Amino acid sequence: METKKNPNLEVGRNSSIYFAIGLNLMLLFSWQVLEYKSYEQEEVEIGIVDMESEFEEEIPIINANVPPPPPPPAVVSESVQVVEDTEEIEETVIESTEITQETAIAEPVEVSDIIVEEVEEDVQVAFAVIEDVPVFPGCEGLSKRQTKECFQKKMQEHVIKHFTYPEMALDMGIQGRVSVVFFIDSKGNITGIRSRGPDKILEEEAERIIGKLPKMKPGKQRGKPVKVAYAIPIFFKYQEG
Repeated sequence: METKKNPNLEVGRNSSIYFAIGLNLMLLFSWQVLEYKSYEQEEVEIGIVDMESEFEEEIPIINANVPPPPPPPAVVSESVQVVEDTEEIEETVIESTEITQETAIAEPVEVSDIIVEEVEEDVQVAFAVIEDVPVFPGCEGLSKRQTKECFQKKMQEHVIKHFTYPEMALDMGIQGRVSVVFFIDSKGNITGIRSRGPDKILEEEAERIIGKLPKMKPGKQRGKPVKVAYAIPIFFKYQEG
């Protein structure tokens, strides 16, 4: 025999409704708790105001020693005296300092009294373009071409005759070419010797050789003695034994 359940007495029939109502009540209660505000109540007497007295520092007054102001300037009475212009003033005459033709020439000078001095020009001509080459001693009385060839031959003989290889250059193994430039002036003297080589020792020896050249007959350009420039190379070379 089966038992019959009364639908009005079923406990779980309205459980969802009860759950929703309970949930809403809990939410409402929680919201009221969170929104509740409380204030601290203190007894304040409005009629009495407590004000602290501020301390004011008294600044002493110091009398500074200020110098008195300067006295006002004295009033100077100016007296103007009118003088009658009765004196005669001498005018200053300014003489001209310009020199005229009459005052410049005190005494006439004749043309014959003027002496014109000839100034010798220091003309320098290269040996290759000189009209008359310098004459080396022993080359006199030859033609221009022969005189030039004789000059160069005598120059080579002079270098070979006076050539000496410096001992210091040999010990140091110095050798090379030394270019020497010198001048034969308008009087036939050897001047302005300059050299350029691999070492000072060889340059000094080359200048010594050229310094022993004899005095020559000067070269001429347009019939006048002039300074002639000449260049010659001197080779310093030794053979290792």
